[in-house]
Amino acid sequence: MSLAVKARRDKRAVPDPQALLDWYDRHRRVLPWRARKGERTDAYRVWLSEIMLQQTTVKTVAPYYARFLARFPTVAALAQAPLDDVLKAWAGLGYYARARNLHACAFAVAQQHGGEFPDTEDALRALPGIGAYTAAAIAAIAFDRRASPVDGNIERVIARLFAVEDALPGGKPRIRALAEQLTPQHRAGDFAQAMMDLGATICTPKKAACVLCPWCEPCAARARGDQDTFPRKAAKSTGTLRRGAAFVAIRADGKLLTRQRPERGLLGGMTEVPGTEWSKDFDARTALGATPLDAAWRKLPGTVTHTFTHFPLELAVYVAKVARSTKAPRGSRWLALDEVNGAAFPNVMRKVIAHAIEIEPERPR
Repeated sequence: MSLAVKARRDKRAVPDPQALLDWYDRHRRVLPWRARKGERTDAYRVWLSEIMLQQTTVKTVAPYYARFLARFPTVAALAQAPLDDVLKAWAGLGYYARARNLHACAFAVAQQHGGEFPDTEDALRALPGIGAYTAAAIAAIAFDRRASPVDGNIERVIARLFAVEDALPGGKPRIRALAEQLTPQHRAGDFAQAMMDLGATICTPKKAACVLCPWCEPCAARARGDQDTFPRKAAKSTGTLRRGAAFVAIRADGKLLTRQRPERGLLGGMTEVPGTEWSKDFDARTALGATPLDAAWRKLPGTVTHTFTHFPLELAVYVAKVARSTKAPRGSRWLALDEVNGAAFPNVMRKVIAHAIEIEPERPR
């Protein structure tokens, strides 16, 4: 059913894309990665921002984006950089598979496309780490292709505009189809960004400012008065709690024992302190059988907790101070404590280290 037919049946005005574009021309947000009026849009900056903004807020991303862009100003610079440097620059943003895919994608663009991003959704989707949403966002914003990216903000706008009752994630296909019908032939990039801005500043998750919305009149949810209940969401599972132990060994010369996680899997390629597997069946009584060094280990009071996308984690932390002459086990290395901030530690490991150094272990004799 077309939007016009649906609107006539509901006796409401048809959502007018031009009304939103007019609003956007007056109220568009100034963002570090967004081209200003009259400037040429840089596909590299669009791509970088879209990858960083996945599962992360604009406020959090902005400083990381600035530092990352200063370190890797072009896709060629990113492609040539060692993966470890990329992971270090990414550390703290979480969802580290994004950083690995970012590096792989930059290499593919440099090798397969001469350092220039392709301008079609199909070609973009063939690149590592670029899915349907990111491909549509780059195609629309960087190349003004008629594409319809649907992020969380746009999802909320569409769900309210048409009172989509299907609960997420099941309702996503219908929301995408409605967004595609709305997307105009011209200024598709501005339209996509206008939808994002509308959701971020007016059609917010709670207490939407409907009276300021350019689509207030045709919005079905506003007419019903239950706009804040959209989009509908299915009950979310938090996953099964996993437990484990982390071992923080500090050498007498102020160096920390570290190792690199496997390239594939959760937190792939990141730096960590040694530890046990994380399991729902973890038995704390066996923890000391997995220590990386023969030392006087002691368990710290309390635990370190962290929540990943699919499960919560609880870690017991053991510490030991060892002699300066202690060799690192195979696959591990000693890292100076003053280098920890610049290393590619995920947030959970930073929590472990912070927890450990709050209580200074006894010095070895």
